[in-house]
Amino acid sequence: MNIKVKQTSKLSVTLQEVSVVANEDVRRLEEAERSYGNSWKQRGGVGAFMMLARKWDRLEKQVSEKHFDVFAAAEDDQRVEGVIDDIRDLRRYLLLVEAELNERKKPSTG
Repeated sequence: MNIKVKQTSKLSVTLQEVSVVANEDVRRLEEAERSYGNSWKQRGGVGAFMMLARKWDRLEKQVSEKHFDVFAAAEDDQRVEGVIDDIRDLRRYLLLVEAELNERKKPSTG
């Protein structure tokens, strides 16, 4: 599934990259859903929040070592499970939370 965006030629370079990142997020979330289902929300809203907090805590610890310069921290950390991995995980969990909130606003069809 590709996210539809305006013509990329009219977007800034940064927003063109956002489109690439967003499409990769959807792909990775599809993979995770096949493997884990909705386990991210099985403990309700408190559990979902704590999952977000845990990801933030990891990220905060790593960037604090670089005086909170997230760019320097990410560039210096070349591990697969490093800063960029925590950024990706946090962003994807935030997308799931927002999508869940949007779904809850919709009228029930059942």
